[in-house]
Amino acid sequence: MAEPFLSIQGVKKSFGPTTVVQDFNLDVGSGEFVSFLGPSGCGKTTVLRMVAGFEEPSAGSIHIGGRDITRLKPNQRNVGMVFQAYALFPNLTVAQNVAFGLKVAGVSKADSDRRVAEMLDLIKLPQFGDRYPYQLSGGQQQRVALARALAPKPKVLLLDEPLSALDAKVRVSLRDEIRSIQRELGITTIFVTHDQEEALSISDRIVVMYGGKAEQVGTPFEIYNRPQTRFVANFVGTLNLLEGTVTDASTGAVQVEAQDITLPHKLNGAQTGEAVSLALRPEAITLGPRPENDAVLRGEIAEVHFLGSVIRVRVGVGRSVVSLDTFNNSATPPPTVGQKIEISFSSNDLLVLH
Repeated sequence: MAEPFLSIQGVKKSFGPTTVVQDFNLDVGSGEFVSFLGPSGCGKTTVLRMVAGFEEPSAGSIHIGGRDITRLKPNQRNVGMVFQAYALFPNLTVAQNVAFGLKVAGVSKADSDRRVAEMLDLIKLPQFGDRYPYQLSGGQQQRVALARALAPKPKVLLLDEPLSALDAKVRVSLRDEIRSIQRELGITTIFVTHDQEEALSISDRIVVMYGGKAEQVGTPFEIYNRPQTRFVANFVGTLNLLEGTVTDASTGAVQVEAQDITLPHKLNGAQTGEAVSLALRPEAITLGPRPENDAVLRGEIAEVHFLGSVIRVRVGVGRSVVSLDTFNNSATPPPTVGQKIEISFSSNDLLVLH
């Protein structure tokens, strides 16, 4: 990465004896869209609030464009923030809401009116300027909140779970719109969410957080396909967990439910007989052997759920149950419960969890 535009270094936050963020480090490039992903209470919103200036770090520093903003007040940082609950002023029209930050900054009425018109065009609500928030849908209110945050031309845009109060269909539409607007403006953006699909679909990079720490930072592809910790593997995507036993660490040989599999790498440091946890994504598994798959496990069909274009199958492999999806084929009937079956996959797709 070139010189970071937003740099968060060694940041810690404690409330009394409780530490909610510990040794958090992140560099964000200019125009980059980074999502903070994690469960409630993991510290992601606290980090966002420290960047915004609503919380002061107990330790560490925050820089934007090379400028130290760690101790500055929120209105001195040139940062725009969009909240989960819209936070629109109910007694102001849409246009007045969007113009609020401009008015506080002392922008002339003519320039403000021009900027408001630009923002309403950007969020595709040009005809809604005279309406009040109560006259808008939730999705429209959140668009207005976004326009209000962007109107003063902030250097960094912060979004704190902005879609969580909306229904599923509106969420998908609005998240794509937010990403499109962010790309158009080229604004550096931090997006907080607990929804993995949201983070995977719109981010340049994802910071997976747990217990006040960054568990892993990477692209959506890296986070999903190469999780570095057990938590990341379990939290992001659906995962099959298989318990194995090392039979030869020097060759990567393990047994899973008394069936032999050879991993594509050595298990350095492992001892023969040692337990090892293996993870496998459902989409990596096929019913029956395939020439390209070097690993096979025998089992029995435990459940079959017909979902239209997809058939969700659960296969009992010894004491374990493995889930996989297969596409519906009108010429081939789905498997039946109790049927003996082989599942196959590439050993390269097995993740060893630590």
